Amino acid sequence: MNATELAGLLDFLRAAETLKTVTRSAYTSQGHPESVAEHTWRLSLMALLLAPEFPEVDFARLIKICLVHDLGEAIGGDIPAPEQARRRAAGATGGKAADERRDLVRLLEPLSGTLRSEILALWDEYEAARSPEARLAKALDKLETILQHTQGRNPPDFDYRFNLGYAREHTASPPLIAEIRAVLDRATEERAREVGRGG
Repeated sequence: MNATELAGLLDFLRAAETLKTVTRSAYTSQGHPESVAEHTWRLSLMALLLAPEFPEVDFARLIKICLVHDLGEAIGGDIPAPEQARRRAAGATGGKAADERRDLVRLLEPLSGTLRSEILALWDEYEAARSPEARLAKALDKLETILQHTQGRNPPDFDYRFNLGYAREHTASPPLIAEIRAVLDRATEERAREVGRGG
């Protein structure tokens, strides 16, 4: 790596640091807004723990996809799924994916062409869910989100029931993913009932 490439790499890492402070709609168990970086960390941990159950999946590729899947949010931030659904219902054009890809391309500018191409290809693979690794990453991404919602200290008006229909198409199979989803759906129902009881 030459000096110019090293400088670009460090510039990229400095820009990506923003993900430590960009927040999502979830809250931690201590009641703090969850950052994108925190979500990505636990998604990657889930991938590590569950990868042995999916021997057909290339673990290195899976982890790479997990690490890059939300990088574009360093620029544009996170748009929660309920807000995305509201915008679609209101007839909004474009969409989160196009905006996030554009932001990712901008974020990657300091990197060498090879690194830029690799990261963008991994992001595109994730977005299209066109490989076993991308499909598993997408399923785990959705499950990690729901898991956080079931354990977070969320605001009183948090809509738990939205999660009961959220990302079904990505978490219906294979069987282990569906089993995890069923456990999390039960936890979601319990949290929704607690809110309904005023607690």
